[in-house]
Order: sequence, then C-alpha cells, then structure tokens
Amino acid sequence: MSASLLRRGLELLEAQGRGKAPPGLQPGSGGPRTRRRRKAAPGPGKSKATIKGRVVKSAIEEYHKKKAVSHLRENLQYMTSGRCVADKAVTQQVLTQNRGRKSKDRPPEKKAKKKPEGTVFTEEDFRKFEREYFGTL
Repeated sequence: MSASLLRRGLELLEAQGRGKAPPGLQPGSGGPRTRRRRKAAPGPGKSKATIKGRVVKSAIEEYHKKKAVSHLRENLQYMTSGRCVADKAVTQQVLTQNRGRKSKDRPPEKKAKKKPEGTVFTEEDFRKFEREYFGTL
C-alpha cells in the first residue's frame, strides 16, 4: 500500500469524525519531497559499548526458547474430536480444486474398458456357411 493511499484513507477517517490522524501523517505535514531529520550522534556520555546494565543471557535458555515444539498430539486430538464429517462429494470437489492445473498434477483418466464384441452369428450359422461355400460335411 503506498503512502499516498494510506494518507487518503486516514483523511477520510478523520473527515468522518473518528479522530485525528497521527501527527506524522496529518495532511499538509509535508509531502514526499520533505527531508527527514537525521538522528543526532550519541554524545560522549552515552556510549553503546559499555556493559553496565546488560543482562547476560544463558545459551541454554535461548536454545529452549527457539527450539521447535511439536503440536502433533494436540492437532490429532483436535482433528479426531470433530463430530462433523463432510460428504464424499464435497471432499472430492475440494481435492480437485486444490490439485494443480498442469497435466502432470492430474491423475490419469480412467478409460472405460471395451467389452469384447460378441458375434451375431452362432456356431450353427458358421457350420451352415462352411457347408455352402466349402462343401464340407
């Protein structure tokens, strides 16, 4: 979101009586070409290199804070405790919508198996044909 859109939105909110915009974003408090003040360099009395007042952190405590926690058991309990079961048609629809659109993401389409075509003629018809054309008994 650009700063100008944010400013306009805040102006609208201010016009509706919601309150004044923060002092840095009030209309007319400078445009995009105003220069920002630089922070003053710390004086000789405020050196950041001093250790006074610094708390030493334990490496073990930091490790335990940042260590990944497994929520598997809680998640499984939450998922199995649900009483609502969706219809099979709904679940299939969700699965097809979430599947990719590329051909490699699609499962192969099930082709209908062709049934072997049965003959219209019976064995008796074949024997009769054989007698007529080949003269076999």
